[in-house]
Amino acid sequence: MKQTAYTQAQSAPLTVNPHAVNVQDVVEASGTSVKTGLSLGETNTRRAIFGPNRLASRKPISLMRLVRHQFESPVVLLLAAAAAIAMFFSDWKEGIAIVLVLVINGTIGFVTELRAARSMEALRLLGHRTARVRRDGKAALIQAEDLVPGDVVLLEGGDIVTADLRLVETSNLSADESALTGESVAVEKNTEAVAADCPIGDRSGMAFKGTAITRGSAVGIVVGTGLQSELGQISKLVAEAAPEQSPLERQLQILSGQLIKFTLVVVAFLGVLGVGQGEDVFLMIEASVALAVAAIPEGLPVVATMALARGMWRMAKQNALIERLSAVETLGATTIIFTDKTGTLTENSMQLREINCAEAVYQLSDVSGRFQRKNDGEEVGGRSCFDDILMAGLLCNNAELSDKDGKHTGDPLEQALLVAARAGGLNIQEHLSRFPRIREIAFDSTSKMMGTINAADHEYVMWVKGAPEAVLEACTSVQEDGGAVEDMTSDEFTIWKTRTDEMASRGMRVLAVAKRNVSLPEHADYSGLTFLGLLGLFDPPRADVPDAIAKCRTAGIRVIMMTGDHAVTAKNIAASVGLADHDPVVIEGSSLRPIGELSGDDIETLRQADVFARVSPTQKLELITLYQNDCQVVAMTGDGVNDAPALRQADIGVAMGLRGTQIAREAAAMVLRDDAFGSIVAAIREGRAIFRNIQRFVIYLLSCNLSEILVVGAAILVGLPLPLMPLQILFLNLVTDVFPAFALGASEGNEKILERPPRDPKKPIVTRALWIAIVLHGFSISGSTLGAFVLAQTYLGMTSDAAVTVSFLTLAFAQLWHVFNMRDPRSGLIRNEITSNKYVWGALLLSIGLLALVLFVPAASDALDLRIPTFDAWLLIFGMSLLPLALGQIVTISSAMRDRKGNDAD
Repeated sequence: MKQTAYTQAQSAPLTVNPHAVNVQDVVEASGTSVKTGLSLGETNTRRAIFGPNRLASRKPISLMRLVRHQFESPVVLLLAAAAAIAMFFSDWKEGIAIVLVLVINGTIGFVTELRAARSMEALRLLGHRTARVRRDGKAALIQAEDLVPGDVVLLEGGDIVTADLRLVETSNLSADESALTGESVAVEKNTEAVAADCPIGDRSGMAFKGTAITRGSAVGIVVGTGLQSELGQISKLVAEAAPEQSPLERQLQILSGQLIKFTLVVVAFLGVLGVGQGEDVFLMIEASVALAVAAIPEGLPVVATMALARGMWRMAKQNALIERLSAVETLGATTIIFTDKTGTLTENSMQLREINCAEAVYQLSDVSGRFQRKNDGEEVGGRSCFDDILMAGLLCNNAELSDKDGKHTGDPLEQALLVAARAGGLNIQEHLSRFPRIREIAFDSTSKMMGTINAADHEYVMWVKGAPEAVLEACTSVQEDGGAVEDMTSDEFTIWKTRTDEMASRGMRVLAVAKRNVSLPEHADYSGLTFLGLLGLFDPPRADVPDAIAKCRTAGIRVIMMTGDHAVTAKNIAASVGLADHDPVVIEGSSLRPIGELSGDDIETLRQADVFARVSPTQKLELITLYQNDCQVVAMTGDGVNDAPALRQADIGVAMGLRGTQIAREAAAMVLRDDAFGSIVAAIREGRAIFRNIQRFVIYLLSCNLSEILVVGAAILVGLPLPLMPLQILFLNLVTDVFPAFALGASEGNEKILERPPRDPKKPIVTRALWIAIVLHGFSISGSTLGAFVLAQTYLGMTSDAAVTVSFLTLAFAQLWHVFNMRDPRSGLIRNEITSNKYVWGALLLSIGLLALVLFVPAASDALDLRIPTFDAWLLIFGMSLLPLALGQIVTISSAMRDRKGNDAD
């Protein structure tokens, strides 16, 4: 009856703030029994109410969604309208040609995005987990998703917690909660209730879904499953954090809008003007279609997609997996990188770095891997106090080291003590056999110590480790470096307390160790201990991080740490990796107010911070938004559950693939398969190179398209026959434009690209200066083309149809030679990034070959209404097509000379 009443009354989590409720009340509220658990019938009833213990995961991207994405661009819609108009007036040839262009572009985009999406989905495969429960009075192994609130779960060291549990029984229990809280040190657990507003990391009576048990055993009652767990709440934040458009997407969207407006205005103006001058209506419609096709760079989506895809594949070879193509470029525009500490800047593994004895301090050498005296570098040898400290860490320990695969088991802190003992020259297995354990006094939160009694040559020795303040209080003597034992005086106590505080101020996790001889192991306690010394442990920075951060700073990118760890630890890690060129400024989450409540001065103070410590997932989300509102392009790196909402909110989220959690990978746009922070720098370089390539081929394509508009528009204005037909323009846009543009997009970038500051994200792809260059190039190419068209009729006496072939070929070759005008003004005339690009020469040969094909193959020439030119016509074509190249180079050389004079004047 108790269970039925509970079931009828509950359709929400078991109880509010279960961490603040004592064990007896939790058991009573759960409607269960710790000894017998729930009945089978009750679990079925509760599962119907609460649903499966499952998080909402991202659905695989459907094929139809990818197809639809390729045709959502306004440019594509405008071209589709042009095709429809052509077909409506029975111009099937041109209408079908435009449709084929759209299909080709869509196919390329579909294939590349499908490959990226499926690669990411392969990372999201999640294996099934199980849980051991008590049901109907028996222990059973069930699928984790079958857990329901009120289930009694049994935990042991090495288990992954599969639901939020209120612990009701514990034995020497500790848990690794780094994925949830960001703290790399295992947390001791007990059954005590804590304050209702206590942070997650301090809720000692709870075990949370997704965390790992590192030591001990426990019994817990399920109080939160699925989305009602802490992990589930974070997954909700991930869903609510809508990803921003990438800078490239925004820029291309703006550019597309500008092109469409320009096209509609020009087409309407010239169409009305032509009809007003008495021109044939059908001819004006044909001319309008020609103008629409000329104004829209059909090759732009194709080239942009292929350039991004090539960057994506290059980055995949460097262990960076991209989900969305536009994300490749986003890192190139990044101005801020928010990074987690644990597992991203650090190894996420504790390491013993310092041993503080009575007379000396010993540090672990990065070169030899052995302990050396701090001041003179002398290696340890025959020091009884030093050996006793290592012995205490070795024997008062429940972890195990694996020599086979390097996957150690147990508490990470205890693992570090064993590794240090081995580095100090102790044979672990030999000492464990020589000094067998007789008894263990488990760690508890009251004593803050752990002790073991080991046999040793006809006597028993008690070894103790724990919090320094607790161990010092229990000690009546202290062992000197030579082995002599002295009384623990008040002065001595103060000295060791000062040493403890000094080590903690350097970001270390400090432990104290002690020992005493005992005669009766079963009666041993913590009284009368002899103090041995202090152990300083910390989670070391990853070796590649300082260099990667230095490169980010050189590139003008600011790196800011956001972590759930303590401020002192975070500050020291920040200083050790060179996060700032000054003493790192730290702000703790407890002092952060909601963004809406901050004044201008408060916001400015936040912007000066280098480290945000003890921040929650919600606060991370707000900080990301704060910088985005300041027009910053924000990247976020992380691997834990607590990073996921910020990963999704950032302009680009970068998750760690090896040790990253599933929810973090779900939220990210890029996954680093080697977990190397240095791969981010490679991605930034790739992104910058891609943007410069995109900018270069956009200038090339727009100047080519503008020349086509000017050729057709000028002919209509002055009453000339159309120098180009719509199908010819479409051919040029897909052949002489696309292949050279793609070659421009294949450049690997300048070696000094990371020595320049990030581009201003507010600036468009095409700036005012570049628009001026586009217009000048467009007038140059169109002028030579119209000149060739007029000269072919007046000087060579060609018919209008034959002259169209001359203008077509003049424009085609002028656009091909125009690729050499895309060189950097600071580069050489002959040797530059364009002439040294093998793809450029390949594109020119391919384009010339295709021009020859449509000219000399009758079926193709008939489709495009082309005639084979005479020798004189060829001379005219090549002469006029080289004119824009010559003018372009003169302007480029003049610009370079002005820049040099300006630099000399400075």
